[in-house]
Amino acid sequence: MGFTVSPQKSIVEVHSLQGLQRCSNQAGPSFGVVSCSALKGSSFYLNCSMNCSYRNQLYSQGKEFLRSGRTLFSLQCRGVESVSIDRVEENDQDDWSVGSHVSGSGREFRVEMTTTRNHGSSILFADGPLVENDEETNNEILQNLCKNGSLMEATKLIDIMSRINQIPNSTCSTNLIRGLIRIGRIERASRVLKTMVMSGLVPDVITYNMMVGGFCKRRQFRSAIDLLEDMSLSGCPPDVITYNTIIRSLFDNGKFDQAVEFWKGQLRRGCLPYLIPYTILIELVWKHCGTMRALEVLEDMAIEGCYPDLVTYNSLVNFASKEGKYEDAALIIYNILSHGMEPNAITYNSLLHSLCSCGLWDEVDEILSIMKKTSHPPTVVTYNIMINGLCKCGLVERAINFFVQMVSENCCPDIITYNTLLTALCKEGMVDEALQVLVLLSDSNYSPGLITYNTVIDGLTRRGYMDEAMKLYNQMIEKGIAPDGITHRSLVWGFCWIDQVEDAVEILREMGRRDHRINSSAYGMVINGLCRNKRVDTAIQVLEMMVSGRYKPDEEIYSTLIKSVADAGMVEEADELHQKLIERKVLRENHVG
Repeated sequence: MGFTVSPQKSIVEVHSLQGLQRCSNQAGPSFGVVSCSALKGSSFYLNCSMNCSYRNQLYSQGKEFLRSGRTLFSLQCRGVESVSIDRVEENDQDDWSVGSHVSGSGREFRVEMTTTRNHGSSILFADGPLVENDEETNNEILQNLCKNGSLMEATKLIDIMSRINQIPNSTCSTNLIRGLIRIGRIERASRVLKTMVMSGLVPDVITYNMMVGGFCKRRQFRSAIDLLEDMSLSGCPPDVITYNTIIRSLFDNGKFDQAVEFWKGQLRRGCLPYLIPYTILIELVWKHCGTMRALEVLEDMAIEGCYPDLVTYNSLVNFASKEGKYEDAALIIYNILSHGMEPNAITYNSLLHSLCSCGLWDEVDEILSIMKKTSHPPTVVTYNIMINGLCKCGLVERAINFFVQMVSENCCPDIITYNTLLTALCKEGMVDEALQVLVLLSDSNYSPGLITYNTVIDGLTRRGYMDEAMKLYNQMIEKGIAPDGITHRSLVWGFCWIDQVEDAVEILREMGRRDHRINSSAYGMVINGLCRNKRVDTAIQVLEMMVSGRYKPDEEIYSTLIKSVADAGMVEEADELHQKLIERKVLRENHVG
């Protein structure tokens, strides 16, 4: 607050603040001015009409006024005819910290101040020393404050610089804004942003987008939209991320109609009809409000000059198909046709993918028939979708028919087609057919890879066709394709299954040489097979391989080995081995081998 005392000629101007920064005494022959300025508190304006011959008298009276500490007073001066005091409210309060103190008695006015010229340390924010600094010095202080993470102090410094017409450093201001947003001080960040713009600096679109995101996070959508409208004026127009942020935030908060009206408003203001925000808007409307409302919005946007294209429609078809809403998908396709557009392969493929997932094969045949009559016949992607869907449902014969059909239509299968079909054939035990498809693959433009060989080898070993499996194993090595752990584990399993355990041991040794991971189950399977065939010596060697490979045999493996040793007529040796394993706590005391 302030007080005004109005006599006639001389002027005494006093700023009595909580933190007194400096006091200056200026006087002339016929007038005196005492001014004290600092940062915070009330201001007193004292205008006295007096005949003061000496400036010392006037200064003494000003000091006495300050020392009184009163808010209501009478000041006696020579020649004063009338004194009027006006109370003036001062609202420009800030939360800056100053080291000042006014005693409770009102009779004592004490000021504690600490200022420093060390730019790297914290400073007392009184106007004096910062106002006296030039722009370069204050920017150096600003840079150090930002570097040290003193964001609030840096914000206050920028406020001071703006009052004395100094331009803050653009990089520091940008980093400060981003830092304030990250700690949730969006209002402070907004003040710094306005200072930047008013100083002629242009924030980048990333900073603006962070501000928009910060407002949206706090549900201050009006502020976010206002900021978006200010962006172009500052020389940094919004981008698709700006629009997407606002649209998604409005939908996340249930403001569906407001989101639609927001985009309409942007179009009316001359915003380019960006495809991505438009498509996202339509998708969100469909998700939250249904197909009919989405189609209505499409029509409304067309009136505003933002016409839907096939990408937007395909997105809706894809969403409807994934949700299993085939009637909605059909309605969208009808809308495509009614606007003079023709669905393309992507439109049909989205629908086919969903139909195949649900096993609606009659509808699949109908869509395929329609595609063949249009200018967008089935592609390799189309056939892959159908073959994959049929294989997952176990309809391998029908999948083979589609494979033959696509070849006859000069639609060349790709490696995905072959691998999908080979996996299904091997899973169903149709290994002869799988070998035929593998031959076709070798004769095509695509060469079998590690995955292809592993798929067929696994299928052969599960049927016990180890000769054919080993032929493929040697073939892949000749082609320079290195077998991996999956290849070898399939062979080990196959040899053990047909009781050719010695061959399984050789595969284990090959895996060891190649440093392939051998799991405990593979070791156990081989040891069990060897013990079953009375090959105890070899079983012990495999056990040593297992231990050296840092695998811990379980009780079942040891029990099998002990039993095999006893069955071979070495009962004492089996009993001795049993006791040693108990002593080493490998087997339990009451365990029976």
